Amino acid sequence: MFMYHTRIESAFSAAHHLTHYNGKCERQHGHNYKVYLWARGGKLDEGGMLVDFGKMKTALKEVLAILDHQDLNELGFFSADPSAERIAEFIFNRVRENNPELPICAVDVFETDTSMARFSLD
Repeated sequence: MFMYHTRIESAFSAAHHLTHYNGKCERQHGHNYKVYLWARGGKLDEGGMLVDFGKMKTALKEVLAILDHQDLNELGFFSADPSAERIAEFIFNRVRENNPELPICAVDVFETDTSMARFSLD
């Protein structure tokens, strides 16, 4: 089966430390996170689009506003270990809860240009 995929990206900055980690990441530090929000589906609308990029951007912006310029360890939903994996899961769930009409299928969170975690339906 063929599927269409769309992706938008945004970014936020935040501090964190990992309490169950033995190494330099157990100390407070920060990242300029890059986030990709993915949608997929097998059918296009009358205008030939899977989803309006603007709606995806607005949905992601609303969730990233919760995280931007925060100490992520102080936000209760990360259980003291705000890993990239947990951040991706949080963003995915919040965007889908707030925007059930969007066919969101995955979120990628980059801590650096070479280190990324994904949370997805697959």
